Amino acid sequence: MKPTTKDLLKLVDAIAPFDLAEEWDNSGLQVGNKDWPAGRVLVALDVTVEVMADAVEWGADLVLTHHPLMIRPQRSFDFGSMPGSAVAVAAANRISIVSAHTNLDKALDGLNEHFAQKIGLVGVSQFQPSIPGIVENTPDLGRMGALDQPMPLFEFADRIKSSLGIPGLRVVGSQDRMVKKAAVCTGSGASLVQAFLGSGADVFITGDMKYHEAREIEQAGLALIDVGHFASEHIVVELLVQRLVSSAETAGFEIDVRGFDGETDPFIMV
Repeated sequence: MKPTTKDLLKLVDAIAPFDLAEEWDNSGLQVGNKDWPAGRVLVALDVTVEVMADAVEWGADLVLTHHPLMIRPQRSFDFGSMPGSAVAVAAANRISIVSAHTNLDKALDGLNEHFAQKIGLVGVSQFQPSIPGIVENTPDLGRMGALDQPMPLFEFADRIKSSLGIPGLRVVGSQDRMVKKAAVCTGSGASLVQAFLGSGADVFITGDMKYHEAREIEQAGLALIDVGHFASEHIVVELLVQRLVSSAETAGFEIDVRGFDGETDPFIMV
């Protein structure tokens, strides 16, 4: 049985419940029709002109991304530029666009746990303190885990570079500082700096960190590894492909899923 967009939304919701998404977020159906077929799914980090062109060429029914097509309300659509051009392509070719953003960041076995495991952390758990009024153990942003064995900060940084296949990263802290526990937040982790400072972790691994947050971590005698936004989240493609294929098989759906392999970091190191 081939799934519809509605079925696909249910599969994604089972992987990363949409009600976990942050209030400001726009996870879920971005463009399309819930009754359209969704038997062929292209997975990507972002909705881009290149992704939509590949979806049309491959004959995709649905594009599944991590980052939403739109987060802020859109007053108008110019079909000659993004995001309007993606809307136009989607409508003309009957391609639905679905995004799983902060709900996937927060979900159990979601993106943060996948990232933590990929860089070699074990015993992964949440690192934010309980928030009054919220049920304990409710999934939230950020994870913490232990290294398989303590190692100097720069050695750990080199291991992360190798694990993620990236040419460089930014580090705050002494190169010989021993690291036993690490906290992670994929994407932009500045909002979790205070939670990290009280977590007991030795180093915070994230992206998009600014000067003042880096200085605060330095002054606290702790360490920071900034891998960049793209590097911390592009692994979402492999995660979503794996999880969606498995979930569809369990549900009895005939589905063809592949990841878009043309995405690169917009920042170039020179």
